[in-house]
Amino acid sequence: MGIEWYDRIARRNGGYRSNAIFTIDGISAEQIFEERLVEMLPAFHSVLDAGCGHGDFTLKMSRHAKSIIGFDNSIEMIKIANSMKDESKSDNIQFIYTTTKTDLPFSDGQFDLIYDRRGPTSILNHSRILRSGGTVFGIHSGALDTVKERLHSNGFINIQIEELNHAVFYFPNKNEFAKFLTGIPGNPDYTDPSLSKQLEIKIEENQINGKLGMKEYKYIWKANKP
Repeated sequence: MGIEWYDRIARRNGGYRSNAIFTIDGISAEQIFEERLVEMLPAFHSVLDAGCGHGDFTLKMSRHAKSIIGFDNSIEMIKIANSMKDESKSDNIQFIYTTTKTDLPFSDGQFDLIYDRRGPTSILNHSRILRSGGTVFGIHSGALDTVKERLHSNGFINIQIEELNHAVFYFPNKNEFAKFLTGIPGNPDYTDPSLSKQLEIKIEENQINGKLGMKEYKYIWKANKP
């Protein structure tokens, strides 16, 4: 999946925003992650949001943090994030355009906490920017083996990984389902009529109790730098 996908989503939707309508049965892993992060943030002085997207979540977390830097590999996402920051007049947040595929422009041990909300798991290969004793905390829906390997190979300790599949997203109709699918990174635009057959296959695959639904599977991980 290239950077072009993220830039296109940013220009079309104004970021990762989705106007898909759905209901959630159960407690979402995203809600659990957010609640735990809010509890953690006040204890840290310097925080990095790895893969901040268009910055709305970063701004929300900045209310609980002393200082946050968010970075993303999409220049279009960062443009939106900076615009939102200017509107909010927040003075404890900064957005930077960069990528984990390069040497990140941060000092050794600069951050006490790095959180990764569906961002690049390759942030774990940049452990030099986390201070000794610092924490990494993240949530993802794929690449579990990759996260495990990177946590271990980069020397992290106190590794905790919790798999969560308690919530189900239900959609009132196929149009809302198509909008939801389209917002998943790497997916094509399922609202395009030319993909109607592919959408029907997805609909057949996601029937739960006679309803159009998708079971959430995500995992939350946490570890420390020795």
